[in-house]
Amino acid sequence: MKRSKDFIKRKIGPQYVIVAVGAATKRFNGMISVNNTGSFIWDQLEQDITLDELVSAMTNTYEIDAATAKAHATEFIETLMGVGAVGE
Repeated sequence: MKRSKDFIKRKIGPQYVIVAVGAATKRFNGMISVNNTGSFIWDQLEQDITLDELVSAMTNTYEIDAATAKAHATEFIETLMGVGAVGE
């Protein structure tokens, strides 16, 4: 999976948000507020990455077990896919 070029991450004060740009704003004109972990996941999705590779990156960076990392990553990625910010 990989993030769409039609979405960007921006830092607004202490908060990160993911927003659509260009033509994608016709499909999604809101923003997704993300914490540091969400920002980390977004950054990992710059390159084509599998869920297992993402989970490994999360467990290497954060003090989190693989099952918890997978559950959180899956939920976040499903949200991103729902708005077209991530594709297979």
